[in-house]
Amino acid sequence: MRKFIQSVAFVFALAAAYQAGAADALSFDEYRDALKQEALSKGYSEAFLTPIFDSIVERKAVVKADRNQPERRLTLDTYLETRVPDWKVEQAVQAYREHYDVLKKISEQYNVQARFIVALWGNESNFGRIQGNHPVMSSLVSLAHEGRRETLFKNQFFAALKILQQGHVTLENFNGSWAGAMGQSQFMPTSFLTYAVDANGDGKKDIWQTEEDVFASIANYLSQEGWNGNFTWGRQVKLSESFNMERISQLEGLSRDRKKTLRDWQALGVTKFDQTALPNVDIKASLILPDGEAGRVYLVYDNFDTLMRWNRSYYFGISVAYLAQRIDKAFNAQAQ
Repeated sequence: MRKFIQSVAFVFALAAAYQAGAADALSFDEYRDALKQEALSKGYSEAFLTPIFDSIVERKAVVKADRNQPERRLTLDTYLETRVPDWKVEQAVQAYREHYDVLKKISEQYNVQARFIVALWGNESNFGRIQGNHPVMSSLVSLAHEGRRETLFKNQFFAALKILQQGHVTLENFNGSWAGAMGQSQFMPTSFLTYAVDANGDGKKDIWQTEEDVFASIANYLSQEGWNGNFTWGRQVKLSESFNMERISQLEGLSRDRKKTLRDWQALGVTKFDQTALPNVDIKASLILPDGEAGRVYLVYDNFDTLMRWNRSYYFGISVAYLAQRIDKAFNAQAQ
C-alpha cells in the first residue's frame, strides 16, 4: 500500500511540475509520463494511449535542427533559382496535366486557381515526394520538452493525438518533417484539424497518399483564409525615375495599412516590369521590396496576404507565385 501511495504521489509531483511549465526540470521520460497523464485527464483511454506513448522516444536530432536553423542570408534571385528550377516547372506542368480533371473540380468548388494549388504542392513536398520521415509524435514531444516553445508544440501534440483518434492515419505512417509538418501539404496538426478535407469521401482526410484530399485541403486553406479566385497574387514592377525613392523606407514590407489602387501607384511612378502602364483594374496593392531598394520590386494583392498566412516569408510567397505563373505560361503554350 505504501508503495502504491508513493507511486501516486510521484505521478502527481511530475504532473505538477509539468503543468507549471517546468519542462527543463524533468527528464524526457518524466515529461512524457506527465504528458500521458494529461492526455488521460482529457478523456483518452489507456488502451488508445499506450501504443502511442510506447512509440515516443527522444529525438535529439530534431531539437538540434530547431536550434540550428540556417541563418545564411540568401537573395531572392538565389532563392528562386533553388526553389523554382526549370525541372520543377516541367514536373509541375506534367502534374497539372495529369490531375487536370480533379484540379478543375476542386478549383471551381473553392474558387482557387489550380495553378496555385499545384505550386504550393510542389513547393511544400516536391509533389508529394518529400514529406519527411520523422515520427510526428516523437518530434513534437521532443520539441515541447526542449522548452523554448513548449506551449506551441504541446498544442500541436494534442492536435496530433486527435488526428490519430479520428483514424485519418495509422501511427506507423504518422511521419513528417522534423518540426511536425505532415503530408504532401506539410500541414502542422492544428492546421490539419482546421483545413484538411476528405475530398474522395472515404472517411479519411489523407494528405499523405491521396492527391484529391491534398488538393482540396490546400484549396480549402486558401479559401478559408480569404483567397479570391477572380484575381491573381500581384506582379513584379519597376519604379520610374519619378518615383520618390525617399519613401521606400516607409513603404518597404507588406504594408496592409498602406494599400493603394493601381491607379494611385501609377501616379506615383510605378509601372509594369516592361515599363508600360499598370492594368486599369479596380484593385488595391501593397509595394514590397524583399531585398531592399537594390532588389526586385512587387505590387502584391490580397491573395498574396493569404500566401503569407501560409508561410510568413516574402521569399516563400513569391516562389509559390512565380511557380504558378510559370505553370500557367507553360500549360497555355502547350495547349496552343
